[in-house]
Amino acid sequence: MEKNFDSLPESRKQQLMAFDRLLTIMDELREQCPWDRKQTLESLRHLTIEETYELSDAILENDLPEIKKELGDVLLHIVFYAKIASEAKTEGTFQFDIRDVLNGICDKLISRHPHIYGDAVADTAEAVKQNWEKLKLKEGNKSVLSGVPASLPALVKAMRIQEKARGAGFDWDEKQQVWEKVEEELQEFKDNFNIETEQVIDQKEAEGEFGDLLFSLVNYSRFVDINPETALERTNKKFIKRFQYLEEASKADGKALGEMTLNEMDVYWNKAKELKI
Repeated sequence: MEKNFDSLPESRKQQLMAFDRLLTIMDELREQCPWDRKQTLESLRHLTIEETYELSDAILENDLPEIKKELGDVLLHIVFYAKIASEAKTEGTFQFDIRDVLNGICDKLISRHPHIYGDAVADTAEAVKQNWEKLKLKEGNKSVLSGVPASLPALVKAMRIQEKARGAGFDWDEKQQVWEKVEEELQEFKDNFNIETEQVIDQKEAEGEFGDLLFSLVNYSRFVDINPETALERTNKKFIKRFQYLEEASKADGKALGEMTLNEMDVYWNKAKELKI
């Protein structure tokens, strides 16, 4: 439904004017700036991935000013891709602009939320997710899992695979069942690759068993409402901060990191823990 601009609340007018300003700047840069004029869909791809990770870092740090900045960078890339696509002149090339992008996502949101814009009923978040997957199959997806991008990092991919399988009803009923599976996979790994012996192990088989163990842990994380990607990244950040404290504190004491024993380094590591680093 088309809305009259003058009838909109002032806050919405300001939002639309800000978006129009970005579109205008994008038009100007694409026409006048040598770097912006040179960019293609392919050349922007790795930069978009980088910006997305920077946004992710800001979210994990709960740094709202940085989140605002990184959201702007991501939004710029969306506008940039749409601008490039709108310039496609080759015969047979599919063209679209930012209006098509916006209308496309609006249409999808409306069709995927029949409990809001139709007669369907979905009283819980889980019911909404199940409806979403059913609708995607009706729209032509050949598999519930076909919507999982092949290039996702393995940990995130495991999460998405499990979430989508759950949406189709393929999941455990109780978290205790899932934990039993974790223990089963851990025991299989220990039985096949005993850490107390020096025997040569089959690396391919070990990798497979370890993958099964990780997959089961990711599965359990869903049942206790823990995002494993976020949990692991927070641990990564914590390790980095404590290790950097170890480096700085030992250097201040005149010690060389590479010449210290593990016990000596543990003193600084435990101090970092005491300091809540």
